[in-house]
Amino acid sequence: MGQSQSDDDNEVTLTQIQELYRKFASECPSGNLHLHEFKRIFGIGSGSSPEESAYIDNIFRTFDTNEDETIDFMEFVAAVHLVFRGKLEDKLRWSFKVYDSDGNGRLDKREVKHIVKIISKIKRHDNQSGSEAMSPDQICARIFEIVDKNKDGTISLEEFVEGAQQDPWVMEQLKLNVRPSGWFNERNKT
Repeated sequence: MGQSQSDDDNEVTLTQIQELYRKFASECPSGNLHLHEFKRIFGIGSGSSPEESAYIDNIFRTFDTNEDETIDFMEFVAAVHLVFRGKLEDKLRWSFKVYDSDGNGRLDKREVKHIVKIISKIKRHDNQSGSEAMSPDQICARIFEIVDKNKDGTISLEEFVEGAQQDPWVMEQLKLNVRPSGWFNERNKT
């Protein structure tokens, strides 16, 4: 979708990794990033909605690849690379994993409706234009109409990636909004 990055643009330099490690080590001296610290990076606190908190919980779960309830530096680097420099298909595969809350490899209508509600609420909170005229139920129904090619009532990873890449409306409805704040942004400007 309009991405024309050269291989050089996608390469992470040793200096960038060293700077990222310095930031990570100063904020996470234990060597592990815990959920509460992760939420702080993304500006999730006591004033955040339950939906925003659940959204970040799901993102954390996908980055914690060894499932030890922490993110170590290697998981952190992989996550940062994916979010800021990853290819569209890789981002879509990751998004699918975030949405697949039961981990069964398929999205059902409950999972899609849940994430649509979260994304809609975040878009409204951020004053972004969205599909205010459509309810989460209507958005979910339309997504299934467009993306569920075999009409089995679930969306596979392949259907999800293909549907999002082929339909700009679907892409907009399913776009994960990952904007870190706090210490990460302050120090990531170098």
